[in-house]
Formats: sequence, C-alpha cells, structure tokens
Amino acid sequence: MTSLTPPDVIRCAYAELIVTDLAKSRAFYVGVLGLVVTYEDADAIYLRAFEEYLHHSLVLRRGPVAALAALAYRVRSQAEVETAFEYYTDLGVRVERREAGATRGIGAAVRIEDPLGFPIEFFYEADHVERLTQRYDLQGAGAIARLDHFNIVTPDVPAAMEYYSGLGFKVSEDIEDDQQTVFAAWMYRKATVHDIALTGGDGPRMHHIAFSTHERSQILHLCDHLGALRESDKIERGPGRHGVSNAFYLYLLDPDGHRIEIYTHDYYTGDPDNPVVKWDVHDNQRRDWWGTPVVPSWYANASTVLDLDGTPREIRERTETKEADVTIGADGFSFTRKDEGFKIGSQV
Repeated sequence: MTSLTPPDVIRCAYAELIVTDLAKSRAFYVGVLGLVVTYEDADAIYLRAFEEYLHHSLVLRRGPVAALAALAYRVRSQAEVETAFEYYTDLGVRVERREAGATRGIGAAVRIEDPLGFPIEFFYEADHVERLTQRYDLQGAGAIARLDHFNIVTPDVPAAMEYYSGLGFKVSEDIEDDQQTVFAAWMYRKATVHDIALTGGDGPRMHHIAFSTHERSQILHLCDHLGALRESDKIERGPGRHGVSNAFYLYLLDPDGHRIEIYTHDYYTGDPDNPVVKWDVHDNQRRDWWGTPVVPSWYANASTVLDLDGTPREIRERTETKEADVTIGADGFSFTRKDEGFKIGSQV
C-alpha cells in the first residue's frame, strides 16, 4: 500500500476495445447503436454518444485477438495526472506516461496495470467536439446519451472494493450471503449508482461496458432494430429491470463477443450519507426485478484483458463460491430463494 494521496477521479470516461473486424464493428456500433464517429482510419474508430463533448467515449482498435486494451478515468485537473503517476509508482505497479495524442484526442496521460490486473488510464485534457444533445435531426429512435459504467470480473471482490475505496469510490449496492461472502459490488464517483461494478469470478476479465439512454423506449427500439436486421441473436439478455440499481437494461454482444449494456433509470447517489443497499444472493430479484432467470453465458463469458504490452493477462480462479453456483440450477435457468427472514434490498 501507499500513503500518498490518490488521484481525484471524476468518472469513468472511455474504454478501448480490440476488435478483429472494424467493418463489422462499425456496422454494430454505428449502424445499430447509433454512436457518433468522431474520427476513423484503417486501424481505429473513435466514437461518442449524443450528449458527450469529449473526443470519444469508446475506441475500437483493430487487432488479432478481441480484448480490452484500457479503461480510462477522467481526473479533476491535469495536475491529478501527475498525482496518479506518483501514487501508482509508490504503489509499485507498472506505470507508463503517455504523451498527448498517444490516444487521438487525449492529452498527456498515465496508464497503469492496477493491482487487480487491469490496464487503466488517468487523463484530464481532451479535445472538445460538438455536443449533439439537441441535434434531433441526427438522433435515431434508439439514441444513446452517454457512457455510464464499466463492469469487471475479479476473483476477490472485497480486495477490489478496498482498492477502489482507496481511490475515493463509494459503494452503492452489493450482493452477499449469510457467511458474508461478497459476490458483487457497485461503486461510484459521479452521482449515479456506479462507475465501476465488481463481479466475482475468474479474472481479470471485462464483463461489460454500459451506455445510458434517457428512455426505456429507446432500448426497446434497439431490440426492434436488431430483429428487423435478423440479428436478434446479438441480444444476450433482456430487456428487463435490474433489482440492483433499479435500471432498465439490455445486454448485447458485439461481433467479437464484447458485452455492451444499454441502461437507463437508475438513481441519484450524490449525498454524503447515501445508504448502501445490500442484497441476499438468494434473492432472484437482485439481477432482474421481474424474476426473469439470467442466462448462464452472462455469468460464464467475459472479454480477455491485455497488459500494457498487449499480451493477454493470465486468469486467476475465484476460490470463493461463484454467484452462478448459487443461481443456476441443473437446467441452467432455475434459481433459489430463502423462504424465511428474507428482506429485499435492505439498506444500511
């Protein structure tokens, strides 16, 4: 551990994914999801949603193996980038400075391999582009507003919570059992339910990245759009409503199998005494408020994570019980519930 002050993180800001076919990825992210192209060339596409004014919130970079290349957080000032460099150098993890423009549209930044095994960037300066909030002539019926959060798979959720707490993140909700086994946790810096979700499993892997819409109807339109294209197999789970976060959701798989969530209607968490909502792992409404079962692939599959050299990270197995072991029965779709002494979403 380090006694140095951590960087002041504002929010999750962008993700960089490696994809194997840029044309197929473009058809999905631009043609179906409707994200806006800020810049593209033969090797990469830089995308943003309609409310965003920074250069991008998603980079798709062509490569031989589909994977996560980086998750990026914006910090409060350029001085905080230097704070990040000092903090992680003292922590003893791998740290690299990145010159302005190393990622198009991003100023001088720091990338690290965090203690959980993920490639993370901290930046402040970024090119500003046109915010398209009121360009209704450009927005389709499924218009996406902004990047909302990341979800990662990690073997030791309490250790991950301790690490992110050290960065100033707070817990909004978690899932536990009677033995205090923590299966998942949601943590935030901006005043929503989460910027990062921690899912217990073999890792490091990326479970999904999520974009927010304003209305449920926009999510339903995306389902109709995929159906019209005869590509409804890209819908992995949903639409539905989460118990955790209360958000209306849809999980899609891009052409490389990266999981993308489209998400709306969570709640405000900005007050200093915002209560933590705790869910029992046996409550089948935690993952879906309507009790719809979770498909096994949602628990089993996740994206490969690269180190700073572009090499896939070695996977560590989770030694504690996995949520899927509790949730998925012999048919792959059943779940359990405690009958006595049970209270949904208790707040502490």
